[in-house]
Amino acid sequence: MTTLVERTPSRAPLLEAQARARAHARALAKEVLATKSKSFALASKLLPAESRDDVAILYAWCRYADDAIDLVPVAERAAALDRLRRELDQAYAGVETRDAVLDAFGELARRCAIPRAYPDALLDGMAMDVSRARYETLDDLLLYCFRVAGVVGAMMCHVIGLSEASALRPAVHLGIAMQLTNVCRDVAEDAADGRVYLPATMLGVDPDAIVSCTARHRADIVRSVTELLGLADRYYRSADTGMRALPLRASLAVRTARLVYAAIGARLARVAFDPLRGRAFVPLLFKLWLVLRAVVVTALELPARARRRSLPARLTLVRFPDDVVSV
Repeated sequence: MTTLVERTPSRAPLLEAQARARAHARALAKEVLATKSKSFALASKLLPAESRDDVAILYAWCRYADDAIDLVPVAERAAALDRLRRELDQAYAGVETRDAVLDAFGELARRCAIPRAYPDALLDGMAMDVSRARYETLDDLLLYCFRVAGVVGAMMCHVIGLSEASALRPAVHLGIAMQLTNVCRDVAEDAADGRVYLPATMLGVDPDAIVSCTARHRADIVRSVTELLGLADRYYRSADTGMRALPLRASLAVRTARLVYAAIGARLARVAFDPLRGRAFVPLLFKLWLVLRAVVVTALELPARARRRSLPARLTLVRFPDDVVSV
């Protein structure tokens, strides 16, 4: 007599396919990071392998969202933003798509409990770009910086881990400082695209005049850039207070990125804070020196780290403006 045995279909092919998809997403994310941001790519090499992959996925999604807006015609940007919001719904719901980066970000967001409010805020910042909004006051600009960069710092905290919830605010400050640095470095490039991030109250002139004839208002631009980089330095110093709450290698990587970005402001200072004299950049050899500096500073913190508890922090949601504006 033949006995019929019910067999459960093997899940091995499915698991193998999922593993291949994850490996593909990680490779793609690393490629995006390496080609789109040499500074962040350098800093990420200092992270443990698992954190390095997760950070690359976070960066790749942020870059994907940014490119989805910037690389399409102006008339299509509002529709692109709507599509990004629908895709974010899918990512948080665990709905698989055919986009490796989006699926990987969704898995990362769910695994690391990244609050939905953070990527939503980032898209709100991109909506400010879509509307071609001008920035009347410094507070208007800081709101933009919080949305497009400060919340990235907050998401990073969920990805790489914190031992103290109080360090979440300095992490947001680091993102704001970096975005202020970007604003100062990219004045001419942004103006060519019709964008002016320098606040009108700081410029003292109509921002539209900067777009039409940048060189005529060089003194106004230099004064504004000087003030904004001074503010960025205050945010960088605030960010320094949270470094010890990061895991050791994460602290080294984040500190390296902080030093490299702050060096962009220092390069602008060397040309009298005039961004019209060419795009400021940090040479590779100087970046490597900054890595060494980050190693030394991090090593000097080891005795203090030994006296601190190293427990994962229960992170609370950071909101603008009450939680993060003051420095």
